[in-house]
Order: sequence, then structure tokens, then C-alpha cells
Amino acid sequence: RHNLDPLDIPMAQLTLQYIGYIEAMQQHRMELAAEYLLMAAVLIEIKSRMLLPRPPKENGEESEEDPRVELMRRLLEYEQMKLAAHKLNELPQAGRDFGLVQVLIERTVVERLPNVSIEDLQNAWLALLTRAKVNASHTVRREELSVREQMSKVLRQLRNCDFVPFEQLFAADAGIPMLVVTFIAILELAKETLIEITQTESLGNIYVRTSRAITAE
Repeated sequence: RHNLDPLDIPMAQLTLQYIGYIEAMQQHRMELAAEYLLMAAVLIEIKSRMLLPRPPKENGEESEEDPRVELMRRLLEYEQMKLAAHKLNELPQAGRDFGLVQVLIERTVVERLPNVSIEDLQNAWLALLTRAKVNASHTVRREELSVREQMSKVLRQLRNCDFVPFEQLFAADAGIPMLVVTFIAILELAKETLIEITQTESLGNIYVRTSRAITAE
């Protein structure tokens, strides 16, 4: 406050100022008072060393360092730390200079259903054959059947549908030849990953749907 020269500090005056300040601060912030007590002790030590007579120097011995030089060094270090703290305080700080924005990213979890086993698919096929035999008529007619055409028909049935029961893809009045062609068409579509064959649970009903890739397109 008095702009004293660090190289020529009136130690008595400065020590009294520190002690007076400590007496006033002890009622409020003890941690700050402790820091000033340390500085006051350093100042008193320096003053004592300056007042005591110095021992005579012998040849070759270096002269004792002025105790005020150590104080000046500490003051310069304190000034550097204060300058660094000021620079840090000038940096942008969250809550003071800018706010934090939270972005919620919706996470889509794709439900993975159980895969259909060959045994389950075989049982479903046998059930269809049994139904066809029960509904079979004695009239024999010639049918032009195409696996590719039946594949297209199955895809049309699955369009805009989430899950379709496996047996629903087979006409109730279809003969065994049509059942065979439709079954082969479904297997070909699954092989080309155009459809997915799944179950809601193990040993449960079988469902068919178009693959996710086609639905995304």
C-alpha cells in the first residue's frame, strides 16, 4: 500500500503494520490470519538478523546474503503467482462466461427376437401339409407355378406389415404343389436376406417380416 522498495524495506514499520492487521483479521478469517502471521514471523526473523552483529568474515568465505533479498525473492514469487491467477481468471469459465448445453441423444434399441430352428420350421411345414390334405379336392388341375412369381407375391403380402404369421402366407385352399412353391419362395427370400423369419419366444409361433434394410429404404 505504501509502495515500499523491496531492497530497502523499513522492517520495524512493516512488521507493526502486519501485526496490527493480524489483530483485526483474527476475528473473521483464521486461515488468512495464519498466512499473515507467517509473513510477520519472516519479517521479524529478517529484522533480528539485521540487528544482530555479523560474525567477522574469514579469508575465502562469501559474505552473508542480505536477509531482505530473501524477502524480495518471496515477494516476486508472490507477484508472479498473483499474475498467473489473474490470467487464469481471464480465461472463459463455465457458468460465468458461457453456459453448458446438454444434448439428449435418443438411443434406439433394436429388439432381437429368437432365431427359428430348423425343427420348428419343419413342424410348421408339416402342419401346413396336414391342412392341405384335409382340404384337398379330388379335382386334378394343371397349374403353372413359378418360384420367382411366388417370391414377389410374398413380398407384396409383407409390405406395410410388421409381422405376419408364417401360415398366413399360405392360402387356406392351396394345394400341395402351391404350398411347396410358396415354401421354397420363402426360403429363397430368407437366403437373399430379403425377409426375416423369427419367433416371439422359443418354440412359439413363427412370424415373417421384411428385413430391416428393405424397410429403411
